[in-house]
Amino acid sequence: MFQAGSFSLRWYSTFLTLAVVWVIFWMWLQVKKGAQISLDTVLSMALVSIPSGLIFARLLHVIDDVVIASLHPDLAESGRVINYLRHPGLIIGGEGLTAYGAILGATLGIWIYFKLTKTKMGYIFDLLAPACIIAQAIGRIGCLFNGCCFGTPTTLPWGLVYTDPMSFGFNGGFPDQPTVVYEIIYCVIIFFVLLALRKKLKPAGSLFMLYLALYAVWRLGIDFLRDGTPFLFGLHQAQIISIVVLLITVPWMIIHNRWVRKNTQTPPASDKIEPDQSS
Repeated sequence: MFQAGSFSLRWYSTFLTLAVVWVIFWMWLQVKKGAQISLDTVLSMALVSIPSGLIFARLLHVIDDVVIASLHPDLAESGRVINYLRHPGLIIGGEGLTAYGAILGATLGIWIYFKLTKTKMGYIFDLLAPACIIAQAIGRIGCLFNGCCFGTPTTLPWGLVYTDPMSFGFNGGFPDQPTVVYEIIYCVIIFFVLLALRKKLKPAGSLFMLYLALYAVWRLGIDFLRDGTPFLFGLHQAQIISIVVLLITVPWMIIHNRWVRKNTQTPPASDKIEPDQSS
């Protein structure tokens, strides 16, 4: 964004910060509207989820580069990826974060916090779901300015062209698929879907599971249009993670939602057992 001496303010870190502030603000609004959660719990969740999200976001990036560097040594030699096994000092403080790492890391941090404090987590995770998907859209705005997470070359009229040679998305002036723009639009749509369903899905936790599943479906598909190096089985790391997430969330929703529907039905009047008057 700008630089003053040795200090520089970057687009991605700025929007990442705004995304975190948005989630805290959203939860504060839920407290004000009477949600069954205290402001102290919201702040505690933030103190736990922010570092855990950043650690996992960095960890998945490092793992991605390590695997790619081992499978494609030429990319490590060209500097496109960093072989952190040879340069472990770059793991801490280096550049590179993953959106999936932030999501899963923050979720794991909050889950552990709830387990230790014996808090009912499903209800609060459902409160978080709409905030999280918009937070991702805000973070992707930073990606858009940054030029990262760009798509494959395209001849479509809405192809995105980065003209600055220093941009991550610079492609010699040729247009690429605006995958970041697609994701921002998708996240906004899912936000309204989650808002419409947040009082209709049971049991508690179902809305958050749906959020994870919907994003996993998206990442599994959109990465076919994103530039990247195969991680395993010809798929990107995010696609492998998406498959794992879907294997967890979809069966969970099927099993638990069926159980709730079966046990929450009110029997018809003819099926009610009346007391024996003769006794």
